[in-house]
Amino acid sequence: MIKLDCSIGNIEWWESSAVSDYESCVKFMEKRAIDIRNGDANECVWLVEHTPLYTGGTSATDSDLLKPKFPVYKSGRGGQYTYHGTGQRTAYVMLDLKKRGFGIREYVNALEQWIIDSLATFNIKGERRCGRVGIWVVGQGDKEDKISAIGVRVKKWVSYHGIAINVSPDIEHFFDIVPCGITESNLSVTSLEKLGQMATLSDIDIALMQTFEKNFPSH
Repeated sequence: MIKLDCSIGNIEWWESSAVSDYESCVKFMEKRAIDIRNGDANECVWLVEHTPLYTGGTSATDSDLLKPKFPVYKSGRGGQYTYHGTGQRTAYVMLDLKKRGFGIREYVNALEQWIIDSLATFNIKGERRCGRVGIWVVGQGDKEDKISAIGVRVKKWVSYHGIAINVSPDIEHFFDIVPCGITESNLSVTSLEKLGQMATLSDIDIALMQTFEKNFPSH
């Protein structure tokens, strides 16, 4: 892990310089959440790229595992099954929600707007959809594609897990599962690359850092 030279309140920004093991990430987040709650560590955003894997949230059902070719992990976050892998930026967000005056719904709204503002940097219009978690983009006709997933866990008012933005992953890997419960024929998954934006993970990181303070003001 590399600590980034990014000054946004008292929040520490970290980036993994290599693809990351999921179980190690979860152990780090659980420990960091405890330390934040006890006042022994600063809040933290951790930017990660995972080796290919699938994670199931608290609403996941095994019938959504169609033909998974990568490891599958049960996760304490909310949501269903999703894919993580190279070409996708995962941002793990560890914040003291009580100090920030966030309820759970307000926190999720802030995460959604953070993603929307970051995508706007690349001239991509991300949108919320009632009853569907994550951020979506509208394609031709009535087709809509999910470009970013959200899955959070909050323990004693400290958040962890976070968001994932599809930059240039192998989209075919999403369809070894039912991604995030998407079964409708007019709904699918997309990425910045599929939308014609040749961005890098570093480009996304800059956008995330530039739009963070607006959505998570210093307390």
